[in-house]
Amino acid sequence: METRVLGKTGLEVSRLGVGLAEIGGLETTGVAQAAEVLNTALDAGINFLDTAACYGNSEELIGRAIADRRDEYILATKAGHVAGGYKGEAWTAHTIRDSIDRSLERMRTDHLDIVQLHTCSVAELERGEVIEALQEARQAGKTRFIGYSGDNEAALWAIESGLFDTLQTSFNLVDQNARLYLFGPARAQGMGIIAKRPLANGVWAASQVPSSYAEDYFARAQEMKAQGPLPEAPESGILLALGFVLAHDAVDVCISGTRNPDHMAQNIAWMRHDLPISEAVVGELEQRFERLADGHDWRQLS
Repeated sequence: METRVLGKTGLEVSRLGVGLAEIGGLETTGVAQAAEVLNTALDAGINFLDTAACYGNSEELIGRAIADRRDEYILATKAGHVAGGYKGEAWTAHTIRDSIDRSLERMRTDHLDIVQLHTCSVAELERGEVIEALQEARQAGKTRFIGYSGDNEAALWAIESGLFDTLQTSFNLVDQNARLYLFGPARAQGMGIIAKRPLANGVWAASQVPSSYAEDYFARAQEMKAQGPLPEAPESGILLALGFVLAHDAVDVCISGTRNPDHMAQNIAWMRHDLPISEAVVGELEQRFERLADGHDWRQLS
């Protein structure tokens, strides 16, 4: 599995990581299924796992399934939302501290590698207390690094603040603004870059909207596809989406989520045998996005 150094963290990460929101939808009795997905990933050399306090049972299932392999993976989570039955107020230092302690307990570990603020606004960032809470956790050894997960103006604020080690942001073939506006400044700050939603909810391969969550992505895909065929593109729209993201050198790791062991195995096979995709295809997708985005309000979608 290809690896990269995650910016100034110095962490060596697999370019394909696992997003764990999907696993979070399993019941706690789904530990066997979660273990199969996660062990398949680890056995293949994938070492970057990304979860969040608000991803259902995700953290608990990680702890129950693979805590015995803790030295084999880099563990990133997110904090800030009120989730999981917690009683409190979002975006306060108290909630951040409690969330981190709960994450440590649920994932059965004595430290996290990265704790990220989870899509809070510019106003909440400017208030400062959530950032200070992360810094305190880092000083206490509860996390090694701190990051921001989000998009658009808030992501740019986080980059320009110089306070964060990593940026996690939306980037895929129908959502390319990170390439245009965020990657350069983030790299200038030495930040590691984590691409979320790299498969764009599978819209390039879909004949109808996969879910209400993907309506905007699907509409963009239809407009881009209407520009004509893509010579040299892989037959699979999912492989095309994955290959597009990984063709961008600024991306250190992209996180693709699944609860299906077969889908995990397919992603691994693509990484080993079918990438990179054609540079001409990547260039054409970039040009189509830029042409269409000029006439639309195609902001990043969280």
